[in-house]
Amino acid sequence: MRVAICGGGVIGACVAYYLSLRQVQVTVLESTGVACAASGKSGGFLALDWCDGTPVGPLARRSFALHATLAASLDRDWGYRRLDTIAAVASLRRGLGHLSRFAAPDWLAEESAVHARLGTVETTAQIDPATFTRAMMDAAVAHGADLRIATVTGLAFADDGAASGVAVGDETIAADAVVLAMGPWSAVAAQWLPLPPIYGLKGHSLVFDHDAQAAPPAVFAEFEDADGTIHSPEIFPRPDGTTYVCGLSSQTALPADPADVAPDPGATERLQAMTARIAPTLGHANVLSAQACFRPIVADGLPLIGHVPGVPGAFVATGHSVWGMLNAPATGEAMAELIVDGAASTVDIAAFDPARLAAVSN
Repeated sequence: MRVAICGGGVIGACVAYYLSLRQVQVTVLESTGVACAASGKSGGFLALDWCDGTPVGPLARRSFALHATLAASLDRDWGYRRLDTIAAVASLRRGLGHLSRFAAPDWLAEESAVHARLGTVETTAQIDPATFTRAMMDAAVAHGADLRIATVTGLAFADDGAASGVAVGDETIAADAVVLAMGPWSAVAAQWLPLPPIYGLKGHSLVFDHDAQAAPPAVFAEFEDADGTIHSPEIFPRPDGTTYVCGLSSQTALPADPADVAPDPGATERLQAMTARIAPTLGHANVLSAQACFRPIVADGLPLIGHVPGVPGAFVATGHSVWGMLNAPATGEAMAELIVDGAASTVDIAAFDPARLAAVSN
């Protein structure tokens, strides 16, 4: 069996990996570079039970377990660690220290009140997303997958309407199945396939040269500006001596090339100033990277995982929003089962069927 995967982010890499374990002939087509978009610029936060009570809950639980298995079984270090997770609040308008219920890390400001424990080493973890994505792609290649840096310009179809390959310029790469896993850029495939609308929500992040040391927790903060505006920055200290901070979402146009994604004017400065209020030593540390990325979303907030309606051999896996890094392994595993066996068996993906939403009108 031959499968062409469009997209070299974490979803495409995990689909490629689990297909390669089944001796499927896999070709991954990536236009810019592995982990070049959200897969290389996200926080890498993992949670066992934060999606419980939603259709994504079983997928997240399966994937959280797979992350632990992959970290133990593959001979690569992508910064996987279990960690505690806390909630903190800070305000420029009022004192909140009286809300503190738990001991705060010494790098948080005295005015930052830690008021809840959101997760423990049993339920939350983290990875370095770019390193994990590249490791999964490397593992797929080691099992026989072929990675090509090339732009998919269209699909090929058999006489019966089934997808039969992908076009790369004047070349057609034959395949028995085609998987679209291009994050928000999967929307371009709506000109070839009946797909529902896929959007990109922009988020900003900073990577600081700041070693929090001593098994630091992840921090989900609420920060109140002087004008009363509430922001929700997230702080993830990493084992490599850096600390990642994200926040400040915006709705701006998705560029054609992921390499052209850049922070909004002033966003980097605002996020750094906010960080300095919450954690002074962190906010004044050297910024190693100021970046932005687009998270893929669909109208109902659930991912698209499954057959493209009415087109045999065509599949899609995208729309994971903020949980793409968490849910990539279980998505890859389920997609491999769906393509090879005809149905996913490790987790129920019926709620993510693309047919639940109306396709884009062309």
